[in-house]
Formats: sequence, C-alpha cells, structure tokens
Amino acid sequence: MKLSKRVAELTPSSTLAISAKAKELKDEGHDVIGLGVGEPDFNTPEYIIQAAKDAMDSGHTKYTPSGGILPLKKAIVEKLKNDHNLKYDTNNIIVTTGAKYALFGLFQSIIDEGDEVIVPTPYWVSYPEHVKLAGGKPVFVEGLEENEFKITKEQLEASITDKTKAIIINSPSNPTGMMYSENELLAIGEVCIKHNIMIVSDEIYEALVYTDDKHVSIAELSEELKELTVVINGVSKSHAMTGWRIGYAAGPKKVIQAMTNHASHATSNPTSIAQYAALAAYTVPNDTLKDMRSTFSERLNKFYELITEIKGINCIKPKGAFYLFPNVSEAVKLNGFNSVDEWVEALLEEEKVALVPGGGFGSPNNVRLSYATSLEQLEEAAKRVNRFVNNNLV
Repeated sequence: MKLSKRVAELTPSSTLAISAKAKELKDEGHDVIGLGVGEPDFNTPEYIIQAAKDAMDSGHTKYTPSGGILPLKKAIVEKLKNDHNLKYDTNNIIVTTGAKYALFGLFQSIIDEGDEVIVPTPYWVSYPEHVKLAGGKPVFVEGLEENEFKITKEQLEASITDKTKAIIINSPSNPTGMMYSENELLAIGEVCIKHNIMIVSDEIYEALVYTDDKHVSIAELSEELKELTVVINGVSKSHAMTGWRIGYAAGPKKVIQAMTNHASHATSNPTSIAQYAALAAYTVPNDTLKDMRSTFSERLNKFYELITEIKGINCIKPKGAFYLFPNVSEAVKLNGFNSVDEWVEALLEEEKVALVPGGGFGSPNNVRLSYATSLEQLEEAAKRVNRFVNNNLV
C-alpha cells in the first residue's frame, strides 16, 4: 500500500523517539531518568477535575459548537483583556483540541501550495511539519545563541520573499525558554506591517516566567499588529492539563471563522467535558499556578547551576517554560563522538539519562533538558551526566 507524499515526507518527532527509547529501557528494568518530557509533572488541580465531574453529572456529554462552548469563549475573552488589554469578542475566538491543533488548523486555513512561513530556529518540532502538511514551505532563520536564540528585524527582512505568508513567534520558547522583549517584538512587528505578513504568536508558556521580565504578546502592541496576529494558547502548560487537549486561537474574525469551518469537518468539536474543565481553570481563583511556577523556578535555579558546572557544557539561563537548552558541542568533542546524536544515545545507554538532541529543533549543537521532574531526579541526572563526560574523556 502506498502512503501519501505528505505523510511520507514528515520528519519523525525527536522528542517522541527519545521517550520511546527511554520507555523501552525502563520496561527492561533499568533506572532511567527521562528529561525529554514536555509537560508539567503536577496532576491537574482538584477543582478543575471536580468541574469535569460536575459537567458529566449535569449531562454536558454531547456535541458542542465546533468553535467551542460560549461560556469558555467568554472566559478567554476576559483572560486576554485582563492579561494583555486585548479586546476581542467571542467571534474572534476558537477553542480547539489542544494548542497544537489550533496551529494545525490555522496553517490549513491560511496556507496555499508554495506559500512560505518563516520559522526561527531553534523551533518547536511540529512547526515545520504543520507548514509542510498544509502545502507550505518552512523558511528557517537562525536565532543566534549570542542573541539568546532570537532573530532580529534585519534577519527577518532579509528572509522575506513574495511568497512569504507568515512568521511564527514562540515566546517564551520551546526549546530555549527565552523571551522576546517589547522592543524586539516592536521591531519584528514593524517589518511584518511593512510586508503585510501574518504573525503566529505561540504563547503557550506565557504563565511560566521566572524573572521580572514581563511576558508581552505582540498583538497588544498596536491595533495594526493585532489585526495581523493570531494568538495561540491553552491550558496544557499553565494548568497542568496536557491530556485534556484544550487550546485556543484568538485573531481576526475571517481567520477564526475559516479555522472553525475546518474544525467542523476535522474534529467536530473539542471534548465537551474538557471544555468545562478549562472553563473552571480560567474562572475559579486558585493559587495552584503560583505554586507550580515557584516550584519550577526553584528547580531551574538548582538544575542550571549543576548543568553549567559540567565540563564542556555551556548554557544561557532561560527566563521561562521548563527547559534548558545547553550547547554540548565541546563535551561531544571531549568525549570523542562525531555528533550530538551519538553523544545523547551513548549517554542513555551508559548512564540511563534521556535528553533530546537539538537537531530536531534545528540546533544540532544543543540538547533539550526538561526540568519538569523532581529536584531529586534532576540532581541525580546532573550527577550522571557529569560522570559520563568525565568517564569518556579522550
């Protein structure tokens, strides 16, 4: 049986591949520490779980409108107004089966064959695949490590062609944890306005910031930028609800309506029960998020200190999300390996620590380490990595 060309050309997810290998070793009885996971290690807060139970007991188990239930859309409108002074109405909002599907549905709705989408590197692994599945071409622009992995307006300007349709901005970033400042976003926005380029602003990690730097949505900086921007967000990271699969997009009505039409044929609607759980996440006052952020901040400070003490590993301290993205090229050379991928594979085999190679994110000299696990596990992982580097010096 012959598969479709679009599926055959997809690049397998590096994060899922390393997770599968780690699971295989665990199933064989090995003590594996997995640092590849991209989700909070906290359970969903009890008040959200209770809201889901109440929804089921109340009979909210049927189809909903394709774009989401009205109370949740209203809650998202209020959240955007309170957090970013962004004024939308419910026709500017679509609730989706996770923020990933919001991105997928958006690209399906705006891209024609041959359209180009600018993807700054390092990037989240699914961005280029979503663009390709829509018939578009990802155009990679390198965010230099010395600029905290962020691209500049000059780089953006140089990468634009008459086929450029959109740019993706992910702040805070997966995999780097870096954030664009207001001035940096204004500079990029100036170029987008000049060339009428749509901005896809992935803000899924906005609630997980550990410095005094304020998370800024590019849509809030001017009415012109708001009209060019589709904001992508959801409850997965902010409320430890990865498995519930509720995200949303906020943007121009024409785009949101197109996404809603697409979703009506693709998924019918997001899960009804999960929508009511998300409604509670956005409307019930609770300190869970503050506690989770405090725990992540503590882990970041300790884990960053331990990792940067290891010979041949260099890392810029992230400001948000829950990842470190160190450059390990020097350690790879010290250990006599030909590539980061080989080094990561040997580390997993020898010390049973699972990291994600940076090549899957467009940065082959780096690795991604998630600190969404206990401090004890992180300390043990750092000890094992340090031992691996020192035991394999050539």
